[in-house]
Amino acid sequence: MSATPGGGPTQTDGPAAGAAERLGMKPGMVVQELGWDSDSDDELRIAIEDAIDADMVDGDYGNVVDAVVLWFRDEDGDLVDSLVDALTDLVGGGAIWLLTPKVGRANAVDPTDIAEAAPIAGLSQTTTAAVSKDWAATRLIAPKTVS
Repeated sequence: MSATPGGGPTQTDGPAAGAAERLGMKPGMVVQELGWDSDSDDELRIAIEDAIDADMVDGDYGNVVDAVVLWFRDEDGDLVDSLVDALTDLVGGGAIWLLTPKVGRANAVDPTDIAEAAPIAGLSQTTTAAVSKDWAATRLIAPKTVS
């Protein structure tokens, strides 16, 4: 970001930076990335890491995370299992951003499959966001735990 002559911020990082903002990514967050593959959107990944001012952590992190970015394709197996695995390190009340190929793209995930899998995994579906040319994001919330 740079400042305009009027003092307000000007977005200079392209559309992916706006997508990271729509995902609620903020500096200091610990974000775990699962399901990365060569077809994942690198611009979006970089924008998320820029937004949190750190690298995303992987599945071996072993500590609590504020959010999970889960890349999932129709060919990746059982969505419920992947969502349950994504909950392993997620802090209570944290969000899983399920990134799936957009409808009409190879390996797209039917939105009804997401709607059916989320409650089985103990998650609530809250919103969807357009995050890149080829990927859609669905926000899934884990229940808050009482300590």
